[in-house]
Amino acid sequence: LMEALGRGLMEAAPQRYTYRLLFIPGTIGAITWLARNPDAAARVRHGLVITGVGDAGPLTYKRSRRGDAPVDRAAAHVLHHAAAAAAGAAHRVIDFSPYGYDERQYCSPGFDLAVGRLSRSPHGEFPEYHTSADDLDFVRPEALAGSLAVVRAIIDVLERDRRTRNLSPFGEPQLGRRGLYRAIGGTLDAKAAEMALLWVLNM
Repeated sequence: LMEALGRGLMEAAPQRYTYRLLFIPGTIGAITWLARNPDAAARVRHGLVITGVGDAGPLTYKRSRRGDAPVDRAAAHVLHHAAAAAAGAAHRVIDFSPYGYDERQYCSPGFDLAVGRLSRSPHGEFPEYHTSADDLDFVRPEALAGSLAVVRAIIDVLERDRRTRNLSPFGEPQLGRRGLYRAIGGTLDAKAAEMALLWVLNM
């Protein structure tokens, strides 16, 4: 999954953000990366711990410690719409707790990064956990593909999440000289289109 994600990010159109994919051992890997890269950690805008996404369980998103970070909202949005598209496919969004995977390191008080976690059946919630049955036979290709699609959709939402800024905020701009006022007269409902444009500008 991570290899496919990295390849997809490299092949994508130019993006607003840069991406760093960490292939690290649990807990000690996150602690070591944070200790060795405090400047890089301080620049993290959004983060996602991806773990245990190959089994057949429902997708579970665990919010960052902040709870309302853009990555939290993006993940909830994607899971809601993915479930709707898949006729109510099961998923969960749960609150942060200081128990779990590497998200607890990234969200620790000294860092408090906006890092959530995407998994399927979380640790301890499936009988194969920490047994010899937790092997590659437990992984489902369709579950990995679905997880990858959700991760890419979360990234797409974050990439497109932006606010426009009015560069002429004082008074109503003169639309005619910008080719906007009567240029839209060819639409089926020109008055409604003009009114929509005026409302957008007024907001």
